[in-house]
Formats: sequence, structure tokens, C-alpha cells
Amino acid sequence: MNMPLPDYDQQACRRLMRGGSKSFFAASLLLPARVCAPASALYAFCRLADDAVDLGSDPFAAMQDLQRRLDAVYAGRPGGHDVDLALAHVVHRFAVPRLLLDALLEGFLWDAQGRRYETIEEVQDYAARVAGTVGAMMSLVMGANSARTLARACELGVAMQLTNIARDVGEDARNGRLYLPRRWLREAGIDPDAWLRAPRFDAAVAAVVERVLKLAESLYARAEHGVAELPRDCRSAIMAARLVYAEIGEQLAREGLDSVTRRAVVSKRRKLALIARATGAALRPPPPLIGVPALPAVQFLVEAATAPAPLAAPVQLPPAVASATSPSPSPRSFDDRVAWIIDLFERQVAHSRAYR
Repeated sequence: MNMPLPDYDQQACRRLMRGGSKSFFAASLLLPARVCAPASALYAFCRLADDAVDLGSDPFAAMQDLQRRLDAVYAGRPGGHDVDLALAHVVHRFAVPRLLLDALLEGFLWDAQGRRYETIEEVQDYAARVAGTVGAMMSLVMGANSARTLARACELGVAMQLTNIARDVGEDARNGRLYLPRRWLREAGIDPDAWLRAPRFDAAVAAVVERVLKLAESLYARAEHGVAELPRDCRSAIMAARLVYAEIGEQLAREGLDSVTRRAVVSKRRKLALIARATGAALRPPPPLIGVPALPAVQFLVEAATAPAPLAAPVQLPPAVASATSPSPSPRSFDDRVAWIIDLFERQVAHSRAYR
């Protein structure tokens, strides 16, 4: 289907954002106007699902409810929830495969279960679910659906999640969570469980954090090739998000890699400088990247997003909603649009991993 989201649904999604995203209302526009409404719908569902699993008393019951709602969305019969109505339009219009949303929910459930990550590959599997999925969905909404571009979009999400893991070692530990690969900790002479009971910063921890950041840096470099293949009106904002988020890792390195007793923060002035740099950087083609396959952790997402889409069921809407029209959003500055996209990724990449 190829129709704009009804204004009713857009406003409902924006109301859901009001309590959790100041940047959303400061900016109100993500990238070009054509991307704003569907991105808002995806954002709204991601936040609703995250909060349902994280904040509810029974994460498994919450997951079952979310799965039932997705069943209805993909059957073209969304329930009365405003977010579901908007999401149904997006997934059918842009052929967003169900597997992407199921994988996102699976990542949330892994958090609720307190899953342990032995290897860096297992950490990447987690990052693919809670952040790579967002990259894939955003790529589809922007109209970039080649396997190569989708791989780079997913890898950008993984890179941002790795940066977040490196930045929040102490915060996660104080919540009883550990996302650094346990094998790397043992190789550095650290007993993971003993350290988690009494987290402290030392050179061994710094070495593990540095390894995570170096992996993230390599994925950021690969992601630039995906940015170059996005529609022209989307490139600068995504490049800015890539530069600003990677700067967190660079700031952490400048502070001695101590993410146990402090939290690295990028100054507003530095963010603005990177945003200004992004426009030119997005127009310059990166060096050739030939024959580089997708990161194994995201391959299943790429395959799902490039598989032939099944025939979409028409979305059934209440008459009042179906007859609504969508006004053209007013333009906002480039800086505002970049703030929105950074907030979108940060919400998913840095979503609360301490299950309450």
C-alpha cells in the first residue's frame, strides 16, 4: 500500500514520545519529511515494547501480549491501540518483515532474563537484536533496501550498541548486568562473577573496554559505505549520527577508558562541530569496500529484509481514522533533524538494560 499515515496515528505516536524524548519535540522532524511519520511509528512501537518488557511486573506476559499485537498488525487487523494502527501502515507500506520486530523483542527478553554473554560474537548477537534491527527498519523506510546497504545499516546499529556497552560498564555492573564478553575478561585476568560483585576500574578492565571500542570503530568505518548508498536527502543526518555516537568512544579513550567510575559525555560544542562536518563527509565517497560480507550476527536480518515480501493484507481501520488526512509537516533545521535521528538510535541502543 502507498498512502500517508493518518494524522490521528501520527499525533498518537507523538503523544507517546512526549514523556520519553525531549529531542523529538524539539526537532519534530526526522530527516526528510517523507521519513518522519513512518519513523515516528517505528519509534513509538519500539518504546512501547521496551517499556512493557522493562517496566512491567511480568516480562513474559508482556512479550506474549506484544506478539499477539504483532500478529494482528501483520494480518492487517490492528487492534485499537493508536501505535498499532500506525505500525500496521508502516510495515505493510515499506514491507518491513515480521522477523525484524520479533528479533527486537527477543533482545528485550534477553535483558529481562539476565542473559550471560561469553564471547564477543554473543555480544554482537545481542546488539544485532536491540540495535541492528533498528538500522534495518530505518533503511527500509528511507528506501534503501539492497543487501549491501542493509548490512551496513545493521552494522551501524551494532557499533552504536558496542559503544554504549563500553561507556556504561559501571552503570550496568551496579545494576547487576555485564555485557563485556566474559572470555575477554578472563583473558585479562578478571573473574567476571567476582568482578560483578565488586566492580572496580583498573588496567585490565581498560584493556577489555578498548577491545570493544576498536571493534566498534571498525564497524563505524564500514557503515560509511552504507551512508553513501542512502538517498541523498538522508545521508548527512545519518553520517552525523555515526560521527556523534563514535565520538563517545573517543571521549572515553581520552578519559583513560574508565567507564566504571564515570560516564563519558560529548560536549554540545563538539556535537555541533561533528554535525557541521557530517554534511561534507556524507558527500565524499568512502574508500572502496570490496567483497566484505555482512557481520555474521546481522546476516539473518539482512536475509529477512531482502526476501520477497508476501502479499500484504489491506489494513482495516475505523472509519474515522481511515478518512483522516495528513498535513504536510513544517520544515526544521538540519541540526534539529540530526538531533532527532541521534535520539532515535540512542533510545534503542541505550535503552534501559537494567530490568526493574
